[in-house]
Amino acid sequence: MATSRLELSIAWRYLRSRRGSRLLSFISVIAVAGVAVGVSALIVIMGVMNGLQTDLREKILVGSPDIRVLTYGEALRLERWPEAQEKVRGVANVVDVAPFVITQALATAGKGHIEAVTIGGLLPGDSGSTQVTTIRDHAAPGAFLFKTTDGRDNGVVLGRLLADRLGAYPGMRITVYTAGNNDAESAGAVIGVGPLAGLSAGMLPRVQQFEVTGTFETLMYEYDNNYAYVALPYAQRLAGLDSAVTGLEVKTTGRWVAPEVAGTIVELLGWPYRAEDWQQQNSSLFRALKLEKLGMSVILALIIMVAAFNIVSTLTMVVRDKTREIGILKAMGMRADAIRRIFLLQGAFIGAAGTGMGLVLGLGTGLALERWKLIALDPSVYFIDHLPVRLELFDVTLIVLLSVGVAVLATLHPAATAAKLYPIEAIRSE
Repeated sequence: MATSRLELSIAWRYLRSRRGSRLLSFISVIAVAGVAVGVSALIVIMGVMNGLQTDLREKILVGSPDIRVLTYGEALRLERWPEAQEKVRGVANVVDVAPFVITQALATAGKGHIEAVTIGGLLPGDSGSTQVTTIRDHAAPGAFLFKTTDGRDNGVVLGRLLADRLGAYPGMRITVYTAGNNDAESAGAVIGVGPLAGLSAGMLPRVQQFEVTGTFETLMYEYDNNYAYVALPYAQRLAGLDSAVTGLEVKTTGRWVAPEVAGTIVELLGWPYRAEDWQQQNSSLFRALKLEKLGMSVILALIIMVAAFNIVSTLTMVVRDKTREIGILKAMGMRADAIRRIFLLQGAFIGAAGTGMGLVLGLGTGLALERWKLIALDPSVYFIDHLPVRLELFDVTLIVLLSVGVAVLATLHPAATAAKLYPIEAIRSE
């Protein structure tokens, strides 16, 4: 125990300033600061990457189900869907199944102003009913019942940003146009009517008027700026699907079982059905985020490596500066392994102090960024309105262990050099 206290005392003395100060020497401070900067930067960036992945995933899944069951081909038309729905409902880990329709359209609230929109067709229901996605929970105001003031169900719920662009709010009416065919019904519906009047017969769209019964806000720019939801039969009519639908939306017991459930559904239904889980539906985005997280981690890990080289140079300078003292200690009987431990303790102190400071700085910065949303983003470019930060225990623990481990490894060479010094040569060196 006495030897251990002596080693600690000598290690601390070698880290301090020469002039009797109890503060660390300048080179020791630089070594500690290098580790602190690397650790804090790595914690913040890993938190940002985790936050981006989590935030985007949660917001995408507001209107995107765990699994979509579709058919092969460009028509996106699922016939006899009630039969397929019953089969899918019986698959293990499936909570609920519902039909949906997606089609592109043009919409106007009058005055000649037209906007491109994505029409989604859903079964009517409010946030308290069984639902495959959570989009109904974000209605503000109104609900996804699609009930209009005249007692019909031809209502439309608009994304908040889309409602602002159209200038359409609850109680107002909008007209929706989708690509149609040259049948008599379409022709009669559009000739001489609305801002698209005068189109030739081969270009006649399908037309439907809706009353705005509510808006929704998910804070996901793609949904809020482009989507409009109507009752399923009206969406089928606009898409020209008759009794068919675009596909089935499936809710599972958990998002991470979705790939396995999707495979089971494909085996059950066979050709021409296919199933896409939530990761496949947004594969490009999630792959890009994973690759970016890996790249940033590698780059920032190099900062810690640079800090490790700084520790090596610091302790090498200490060894050269204290060569005579080391020789005296060895001449007085101190063993080589004790000398080695002295410098290992120095490196461990630098690593622990730098890691501790970096941990506090990184966690503080990350929490501040998330709490006060200090870095704003353009949602039309990044889908989200601020830089999210999600600090995960596993990542932080891994960074701390990596930092301390690298710091200790960096001391091995200087410690071994000091332990190999011969007492007489060391004393004569000055």
